[in-house]
Amino acid sequence: QVHLVESGGGSVQAGDSLRLSCAASGRASSNSVMGWFRQTPGKEREFVAMIRWRGTSAFYADSVKGRFAISRNNPENILYLQMNSLKPEDTTVYYCAIASEYDRDYRVYHTWGQGAQVTVAS
Repeated sequence: QVHLVESGGGSVQAGDSLRLSCAASGRASSNSVMGWFRQTPGKEREFVAMIRWRGTSAFYADSVKGRFAISRNNPENILYLQMNSLKPEDTTVYYCAIASEYDRDYRVYHTWGQGAQVTVAS
């Protein structure tokens, strides 16, 4: 059983940067896929980025491509989301999650963190 805890959210100005962290405790499969999603109340959870826990293959939503970067520190079991050139429309709650499939559909992710609020002022 893996437990995920996000940190690093906050309030910034448009154009600023933030880095989210997701600490994983417990034993995850080496075939696991780690993803970042975001969700605004009343809307469906939106895919942001994903990466294989082993390997370098990463994939991004078009809305964040070129601005956000997903990475992980395997020895420390930490997943990161570096967010640059933030926009007001990036304001929402961000979640990290684990899946067994390399898929952007949030429904295949079986373990979720508690969420981290990111607020970007114009």
